Amino acid sequence: MSEPVIITCAVTGGMTVPTQSPAIPVTPEHIIQDAVDAVEAGAAVIHLHVRDPETGAPSADLALFEEVLTGLTAASDAILQPTTGGGIGMSITERAAVLPAFRPEMATFNAGSINFGLYGVLARGFDLQPWERNYLESSRDYVFRNSFADLEYMCAQLRGAETKPEIEVYDVGQINNVRHLVERGLLDPPLHLQFVLGVLGGNTAEVDQLLHMLRTTERALGSNSFTWSVAGIGYQGEFRLAATSLVLGGHVRVGLEDNLRVTETQLAGSNADLVAKACALAQLLDRRPVGPAEARAMLGLKGADRTTAGAGEAHRG
Repeated sequence: MSEPVIITCAVTGGMTVPTQSPAIPVTPEHIIQDAVDAVEAGAAVIHLHVRDPETGAPSADLALFEEVLTGLTAASDAILQPTTGGGIGMSITERAAVLPAFRPEMATFNAGSINFGLYGVLARGFDLQPWERNYLESSRDYVFRNSFADLEYMCAQLRGAETKPEIEVYDVGQINNVRHLVERGLLDPPLHLQFVLGVLGGNTAEVDQLLHMLRTTERALGSNSFTWSVAGIGYQGEFRLAATSLVLGGHVRVGLEDNLRVTETQLAGSNADLVAKACALAQLLDRRPVGPAEARAMLGLKGADRTTAGAGEAHRG
């Protein structure tokens, strides 16, 4: 049988602004439908941010997360993975609030601090809304803070919610941060890591950098102590690194959070377009995209029945 592969879809994110593409989902209804379509196209995991429905700005509003998580739980059996990265200007407590509120099966865990530049979009000629221009410009002076104190706090929140972290690694030095947390008993192997390559301020979206990070992780943590995925930023980063990961036995993330194009010259019409391309690529390389149930078993997740998505008790009253 073909080797299984887990495909994650990052449906909206906080790295793009809506003017860049009409396909970027903004409202809870659009996020839910786009995610359902992505699952039908072959995604097993849905990585979730939310946005202000009026402006499209990234948001940490738990009521919006509740609406999206509730809708998706009713419509799909996908693994729902809310962000703890948030957007520019959000505090660590805002970013982590989804964990006690919803006790998700998985959530992201960012492994260290980096400069995080989005302002390059300003030079691309888009007719931006004022908030979009200000948001992108503010990243020129933005440090995506994940101090050791922040990492300890997030570890505690994840453990308290019985949530499996997907550890987002943006540069090679962050692998040492992960090893440090494992040695202190704050993260529990087997780990699931995602190498995020191509952010301005992090490592580049190049095959040799992915290989370097993977081999460094194997030496630091032991090759049998983790599973891994890759998220390449931009069109070439997304699909070239996806192909590399498929060949090397890793997993794949695609989606409009990371890349807006389905070919070099054509914007994706939806997240499902990007998932479908990733599935076709997997099949060409003799990898078998798995559904949510098999992905849960592979990742050792607690199951959707042990989450509180939609209850909202942690933030009402």
